[in-house]
Parts: sequence; structure tokens; C-alpha cells
Amino acid sequence: MVADRADTAEMRSVGSRLVIVVALLAIHAACHKYNKLAELDATCDEKWANIDAQLQRRYDLIPNVVKTVKSQAKFEEETLTKITQARAAATQIKLTAEDLTDPKKIEAFQAAQSQLSGSLSRLLVASESYPDLKANAAFHDLRAELEGTENRLLRAREEYNGAVKEFNAELRKVGGTITNDVTGKPFKPRVFFSATAEAKGAAPQVDL
Repeated sequence: MVADRADTAEMRSVGSRLVIVVALLAIHAACHKYNKLAELDATCDEKWANIDAQLQRRYDLIPNVVKTVKSQAKFEEETLTKITQARAAATQIKLTAEDLTDPKKIEAFQAAQSQLSGSLSRLLVASESYPDLKANAAFHDLRAELEGTENRLLRAREEYNGAVKEFNAELRKVGGTITNDVTGKPFKPRVFFSATAEAKGAAPQVDL
């Protein structure tokens, strides 16, 4: 009887240790998954900051473009008015980190950016009809800066969407879903920042 009791106690002790080991391994795995999600989430924020910087650069260039056009050519007033209005509308929409998980807010943001890109593209296309304006050094430089900004914006958008794809995929995995649930769901799927058909064809081209 004494031996049986000792064996039973030993089995219980081994079982308890196994439970503790399994629990520790589960906690370790959960911490690793949480850290992975946090790291990917931070990467998304970093990539979005790059987009934001290029958009701000474009906002800063547009008033100079409009000013130069007005001073060098009897340009279509309607075209200038539309691009000024589109810029004003785009700059009114500010996205926070939480907004990047909201499809409706991203859609509104994309629509405003698309409108601005379209207006900018139409202005630059119309400028081709003004030889004096095309020959203006300041306008030439501004167009080159705009093209560079648009190209960097395109790359930044591609990098952001790549980061979002990786983050969302990790979050959808079983481990990611469980970890997110038990930690109070601090992570939410992010929305891709995709250019509309109009914006995709709106990057200004410089005719040097």
C-alpha cells in the first residue's frame, strides 16, 4: 500500500511537471507570436509614414506649380481652380494609425488622392499647349520634382501593401488568431492602399 501510494504520488508529480512544461511552452509560443505581430504592425506604420512623407511633398509642390503656371501663361483658370480645390480636399483627410484598419476611411482617403492625381495630370497635359511655359526653367524643375515624387510614392505604396499583406497573413494564422484573442484583440487587419484606375494613369511624365 505504501509503495502504491508512493507510485501514485510520483505519477502526480510527473504529471504536474508536464503540465507546467506544456504551459510554459504555450506561453513562450504566445509571446513569440505576439512579438511577431507587433513587429509586423510596426513595419506597416513605418511604411505608411513613407507614403505620408511623399504625399506631403506633393502637397508642398503643387502651390509652386500653380504659381509658376499663372505667372508664365494665360492658363485655363478652371484647371488651376480644380487642382487647388483637390489639394485642399486631400489635405483635409488625416488618417491615424487606427484609421488604417477602417475600409471606409481608407476608401475616402484614396478617393481624395485620386482626385488630386487626376487634376494634377490634367494640368500637366494641358501645359503642353504652352511653349513658353514648357521652356520655363522653374516649371521644368517642378515637373521633374513631381515626377520623382510620384515615382517614390508608387514605390512607397507597393512597400506598404507588401507589409500589410505579410501582417494580415500572420494575423489570420491559427497562432495569430488565438494570440490576438487572448490578449484582447489589440491587432486588426489592415486595409491595402490601392490606387484607383484614374490615379494609376495620373503620374506626371516629364518631356525633357
